[in-house]
Amino acid sequence: MFDLTDVGYVKRITVGSDDPNNLRSEEEVQKALDLLNTCLSSTPKGTILGIEKNFNVLNVGEHQVVLQCMVYHVGFPRKPYWLED
Repeated sequence: MFDLTDVGYVKRITVGSDDPNNLRSEEEVQKALDLLNTCLSSTPKGTILGIEKNFNVLNVGEHQVVLQCMVYHVGFPRKPYWLED
């Protein structure tokens, strides 16, 4: 059973491009996914507290481009020693 009072540290992980002026490469997106998987499977095991779903519609010339990102809020009882800020 998970209780929010047990959360002592929250890590915010952005997967995707959240800034149209600074697009993330596939490598950066994959690193974010790997970090998310590590947070959910390593000790101490994190729990997803919330998810933000964001998108931007941009007009580039005659084309419309959609940028999407998801921001995961992962809670831990304490800050993991392997997690860097």
